[in-house]
Amino acid sequence: MILAAAATRTKKIRLSSSVTVLSSDDPVRVFQRFASLDLVSDGRAEIIAGRGSFIESFPLFGYDLNDYHTLFAEKLELLLKIRENEQVHWQGQHRAPLTGQGVYPRPKQEQLPIWVGVGGTPQSVIRAGTLGLPLAIAIIGGMPEQFGQFVQLYWRAVEQAGHDPSKLSVSINSHGYIADNRQQAIEEAFPSFKQVMDKIGGERGWPPMSRHQFNASCDLRGANFIGSPNEVIEKILYQHSIFKHNRLLLQLSIGTMPHKQVMKAIELLGTKVAPVVREEVARRGKA
Repeated sequence: MILAAAATRTKKIRLSSSVTVLSSDDPVRVFQRFASLDLVSDGRAEIIAGRGSFIESFPLFGYDLNDYHTLFAEKLELLLKIRENEQVHWQGQHRAPLTGQGVYPRPKQEQLPIWVGVGGTPQSVIRAGTLGLPLAIAIIGGMPEQFGQFVQLYWRAVEQAGHDPSKLSVSINSHGYIADNRQQAIEEAFPSFKQVMDKIGGERGWPPMSRHQFNASCDLRGANFIGSPNEVIEKILYQHSIFKHNRLLLQLSIGTMPHKQVMKAIELLGTKVAPVVREEVARRGKA
């Protein structure tokens, strides 16, 4: 619903879920919702399907956590089947079979983009490569270089499955915030970030986030893209040297931040950061 609202206010940007927790959702309904979004947005919708790092939705919708792995594999298979076929024949363990029913509406795009979103599970990385689906890696903690092995694993799986690497992509998805200088960015981002993370952590037994931890996450080798335009540029290019990825998704507001500040961060990303990054990545590609 939020993406559909965004579709009415925009003309060019892609409209994507940060992650659609496919394991506890229904692939038919997921496809119908995103096909509708694709029609409303004139062909700008895409899905990032993942298993989800949190498990609250499983008992909420009546699923057994013992089926955590098979649920995602089976439902991704069905989602891809629906994408390829208007009338679907399919049978699995966790959902009623489809015996030729039509799934509507169909998207405007000939093939609705479906990414596999992963956090740190090698099996999901291999699955994406084997199926020939683009890979979105969520890095919201730890050191980015620790995730380099997943990108290598992905491209090996792509090669072994015989897919064309030039038709696939890797995205890095992270938290971020940009202000005129580093101190301003940290001061403005920290309160809402801490509020959200402490709430989540309180439900899961994590200790409260300290200012020292947050500051460290904003350093070059930290997970968060928080700082001045030049610092964020440096960090994007540093990670590009590791992953050779061709897309970056930043969530520019963790928790509730003043709208004016978020809009300023978006402006800095578009006018100061993106042009420099694109030029340098293009130069590296020609070198």
